[in-house]
Amino acid sequence: MHIDEIEGTEESQTPDPGMPPVPPPPPVYRPRIDITPLQQASDKIRSELRKVIIGQDEFIDQLLIGLLSGGHVLIEGVPGIAKTLTAKLLAKTMDVEFSRIQFTPDLMPSDVLGTTVFNVKESEFFFNAGPVFSNIILIDEINRAPAKTQAALFEVMEEYQVTVDGETYPMEYPFFVVATQNPIEQEGTYKLPEAQLDRFLLKINIHYPALEEEKAILRRFQSDFRITRAEEVLKVFTASDLKTCQSLVEQVFIRDELMDYIAAIVHDTRNNGDLFLGASPRASLAILRTAKAAAALSGRDFVTPDDIQYVAYPALNHRIILTPEREMEGLDIRDVIRDIVKKIEVPR
Repeated sequence: MHIDEIEGTEESQTPDPGMPPVPPPPPVYRPRIDITPLQQASDKIRSELRKVIIGQDEFIDQLLIGLLSGGHVLIEGVPGIAKTLTAKLLAKTMDVEFSRIQFTPDLMPSDVLGTTVFNVKESEFFFNAGPVFSNIILIDEINRAPAKTQAALFEVMEEYQVTVDGETYPMEYPFFVVATQNPIEQEGTYKLPEAQLDRFLLKINIHYPALEEEKAILRRFQSDFRITRAEEVLKVFTASDLKTCQSLVEQVFIRDELMDYIAAIVHDTRNNGDLFLGASPRASLAILRTAKAAAALSGRDFVTPDDIQYVAYPALNHRIILTPEREMEGLDIRDVIRDIVKKIEVPR
């Protein structure tokens, strides 16, 4: 816990010369802010998700970090490891509107944003809002839509508004996009452009469950083929609760030296021989925001270097590109980020 105030003690009377000195009482540490509401809310959400989801603790925590930081999340993983299910259940724990959009190669921008329709009876045009007008939006297999449809998300993900036929329509709070994509399939998929990837606060890469987790999955659903347990997930979080928690995250303390540490990490990506494209200042802000959220989820009102190192990979892995030579050699982007973090001096 961060030292904000040390509660003093009254001056003790002169001790008896024959008695050993009495040590002073330990200082009382007080946090700058009370993050109890955030911890209680996150514990409730985790508890509801665990009614269905087994394992994937880091995945759930990173989803919560994205939500509490006020950014969007891209989830990448092979089929069948509960990417979509976890995102749907997270939305179910919140008392807000939810919509799901299945991206396909023939999907048009108007299918996502909406379109202007002529009302014959009233003899006037009106805007028919698309499914993106919701609070939590799950975009399934985002890399299956062509570039034109993907580009339709640029404005709404960054500016929280949609412009159609010269009219601008703002989104309601909260607005949280969770997108999934499959890294294996190539047929019928379109690579997301760098500008769109940069609009995701985090890119979470998830993997197969461990052996013991897979055994637990089989036992839990051996008599529940339709996953009816999902119906037991309750709404435990409101939009007002989220606003309170996001405000607490903003107030989490970070030292100037740690902000310099973030800047040094991101700056190194722009001067790294293994990388063709480095990270932008948006990446620095992403690390700052998510490190604060990670600290708050850990029960602290201050950021440590460990928080920065924890969020560095999900905040950077989709914003940097390997050089063609390193890519051909099979170098992993995770190794590059780990080496960068390792060589930058950690503030004391």
